[in-house]
Amino acid sequence: MAKGYYISKNMATAAMVLAAIALVTIIALSIVYNREKSKNAAKSMNVTTSMVPPTPKTSNELWDKYRLPDTLVPHHYNVTLWPRLVMDANGMYVFTGNSSVIFTCLKKTDLILIHANKLNLTLFNGHHAKLMGLDGVTAPAIKTTWFQTEMHYLVIQLNGNLKPGKSYWLYTEFRGELADDLEGFYRSEYMEDGRKKIIAITQMQATYARKAFPCFDEPAMKAVFHITLIHDPETMALSNGQEIKTENLNIDGITVTRTTFEPTKKMSTYLVAFVVSDFTYIKAKDKKGVLVRIWARKKAIEEGQGNYALSITQPILEFFEMYYNTSYPLSKSDQIALPDFKAGAMENWGLITYRETALLYDAHTSANGNKQRIVTVVSHELAHMWFGNLVTLKWWNDLWLNEGFASYVEYLGADHAEPTWNIKDQIILYDLQRAFAVDSLTSSHPLSRKEEEVNTPSEISEMFNTISYSKGAAVLRMLSQFLTERVFAKGLGNYLKQFAFGSTVHSDLWDHLQKAADQTSVVKLPRNVHDIMNRWILQMGLPVVTIDTRNGNISQKHFLLDSQAVVERKSEFNYEWFVPIKWMKNGQVQDQLWLLQKSAIHKPMKVSKGEWVLANLHASGYFRVNYDLENWERLLSQLESNHEIIPVVNRAQLLDDAFNVARASVINVTLALRTTKYLLHERDYIPWEAAWRNLNYFFKLFDRSEVYGAMQVYVKKQVKPLFKYFGTLTSNWTTVPSGHTDQFTQIIALSLACSTGVEGCRDLTKSWFRRWMQNPHTNTIHPNLRSTVYCNAIAAGGAEEWDFGWKMFQNATVAAEAVKLRAALACTKVPWLLNRYLEYTLNPEKIRKQDATSTIGYIASNVIGQPLAWDFVRANWDYIFKVYGAGSFTFSRLIGDITYRFCTSFELSQLKRFQKDNAETGFGSGTQTLQQAIEKTTAKIKWLAENKEPVLRWFISESA
Repeated sequence: MAKGYYISKNMATAAMVLAAIALVTIIALSIVYNREKSKNAAKSMNVTTSMVPPTPKTSNELWDKYRLPDTLVPHHYNVTLWPRLVMDANGMYVFTGNSSVIFTCLKKTDLILIHANKLNLTLFNGHHAKLMGLDGVTAPAIKTTWFQTEMHYLVIQLNGNLKPGKSYWLYTEFRGELADDLEGFYRSEYMEDGRKKIIAITQMQATYARKAFPCFDEPAMKAVFHITLIHDPETMALSNGQEIKTENLNIDGITVTRTTFEPTKKMSTYLVAFVVSDFTYIKAKDKKGVLVRIWARKKAIEEGQGNYALSITQPILEFFEMYYNTSYPLSKSDQIALPDFKAGAMENWGLITYRETALLYDAHTSANGNKQRIVTVVSHELAHMWFGNLVTLKWWNDLWLNEGFASYVEYLGADHAEPTWNIKDQIILYDLQRAFAVDSLTSSHPLSRKEEEVNTPSEISEMFNTISYSKGAAVLRMLSQFLTERVFAKGLGNYLKQFAFGSTVHSDLWDHLQKAADQTSVVKLPRNVHDIMNRWILQMGLPVVTIDTRNGNISQKHFLLDSQAVVERKSEFNYEWFVPIKWMKNGQVQDQLWLLQKSAIHKPMKVSKGEWVLANLHASGYFRVNYDLENWERLLSQLESNHEIIPVVNRAQLLDDAFNVARASVINVTLALRTTKYLLHERDYIPWEAAWRNLNYFFKLFDRSEVYGAMQVYVKKQVKPLFKYFGTLTSNWTTVPSGHTDQFTQIIALSLACSTGVEGCRDLTKSWFRRWMQNPHTNTIHPNLRSTVYCNAIAAGGAEEWDFGWKMFQNATVAAEAVKLRAALACTKVPWLLNRYLEYTLNPEKIRKQDATSTIGYIASNVIGQPLAWDFVRANWDYIFKVYGAGSFTFSRLIGDITYRFCTSFELSQLKRFQKDNAETGFGSGTQTLQQAIEKTTAKIKWLAENKEPVLRWFISESA
């Protein structure tokens, strides 16, 4: 049961005002429309005569700070918007609207600061702002207003002071561009039945609600939103709340539909959402009567592409209700698949928005991996309905609390929906090991940063990174393991109940988990939850735990890929952690222990001859493990004699730890390489995926040197049995395995076999692709294998194969199929084709804006395309940054992708020159990724100087 809140007299008055506003909305918008028609067509959107130039101030500079002052708090908004889905006389798509907000004054002030992005919003002449007091209070007159462009404020200077404890009503009318920039209130274009169609959609996270209407755009500034949309009668409108009234009207001779929605729950501005489109839906109701709808393009729904998402939404919602012990707070759950969407998905409360690939599944063309992505993304977003939406972070420095949590429990929800997939173990591949790769750099950052480190929109966007998502998930998984899942869930439920419709910091969660732990005798902690967890979230990095089985000594050290690098960020904990260690001896699980200092003796870990120790059982802890040489040798012997004695997750962990500890020059690289010898006998997906990633790192490190040939011969020998195994299992590649993860392993077998030249593999993929080229309307290649087949066939071919792939990409009606083709087109070995493809990324008619940076990344992953992509990005940096620089994952990944192979002094100098030459333009959310690229390149240069020759000799010796 969620904590309630009462409506005061002021709020009751506010509700009456809002009702009155609703009655005059159409009149106001009609005036707006007439005014817009009479405007000079040449007048710039960004010029407004309503703004009085600011009077110079010396005593008050609140508008020069990125954070809102603590003087006002909003309660209700009434927002009416009218998006025009046809181009106006100036060649623009626009929206008009009005917004009112009721707020309470907390401290005496003569200043109202409210977020509004001048680059997108123009306030109407004569209607720049209106202020009224509520409950008999007289509001001071507005003295002057202006935009503070850098901080995105509409500044309203008053002639007198607002009174503490009193409530006021602020009204604005505005006009904005419905641009195609994928932010705020924007437009998306797509083709259907030969017609271009326009839809209006939103992406408010993190700081884009201010582009749609003036608002207090900070996560803790929660309020209730009353949304009304005016739109073409042939379209439908959606918002966070259920639609409660739809009526046709005539405004100045134009027939429109007005859709009014039920008030939202109290929530943050970044969760506000609305869509105007001609989409359709399928629906169902869960056991408690919650309406569940899946929305998409009409053809996609007609073809059944929304059916899978609908089938899993209900069980996942029910699972989280049970897990959180809290009912779903809303009356409906809409989920909509969008043609253009920057993020993978967005957890808007009651109206979740997705890329098509994250929600739509076509049984004929979507792969098994596409299906898994849908169930995990849907689970992630539904998890946010409670953790993030019902209870929200106070400020973006604690973003991990939202995203890390959802990234952890998405596996629990997905496992409930698909219990035979054993999906929970895959967290070590997609979160744990991914986080390790970033957190082992000195340019990493703590999960929870200081508030003063996260202020600007770019700094906020930068928080949407691997640390917040993947490390957050891994650390919370570790916490749930040592608390037990039952205690963890109990603490979460109590936390959600206390802070429902409010905002918190991470210590609030620790309080409730500690209380839950205190109420059970099962959990025995060496320190309280605060002391344990603060070491994991308030300092960056991770430890490597070294176990010496000769004497039982256990020690920890801050793990860095470059062990000589200087860590400039100070830590109050001196980079020591309280480490929970689950372990086994000779296959027998032992009692968990804690390492609470730099080193300690644990006598049971001193073993006799022939015994071995394996620590971090099931990779439950957020740390790497190293052993004395004798124990490593015994583990390697166990892998080769009977690898199944070691749990499947730990086989992947051993591979990944060994390779990365070797990259840090802690152990000999040949020891790490030896962990791959047992792969001749391995058939499970998770170890092979871990091996593939580490071998791929080596491939890209050496594919321009003489090491590559010898490495290719060795890997060919190791993958050949796997290729033959699946050839037999699938009747010579005519079927797919029945097991969920076996289908993933089959893909690895085909991909590695083709890339290393296993006999028959390339002929197989070329023949499949050629057969499709001969009959384009019938694609017999299994969806699971298409990415690999397309890539290999296009790589082996020329312009004919590329042009065919491009045509199929343009004609693709299923988003998942389009992604496969778009990635495969980057596999060609023909430089002019790659350069042409790079140029296509500048043209949204050819490559959608949402896909441009990832397409460049695909090209950069090609050894021939990498220098072309690097030159292209440098030459077009100003444009790329302007269009994509405010993005989160997508933009920062671009910098990582184009520099992934860098490992020479010359490339390092180029990277530093790039950083210097573009310092004025900036790097936005990619700033930290650029610093990481410099650090990674520096470390690789040093490592190669010491290890290149030993690696070459080892591959030659093992390839015989």
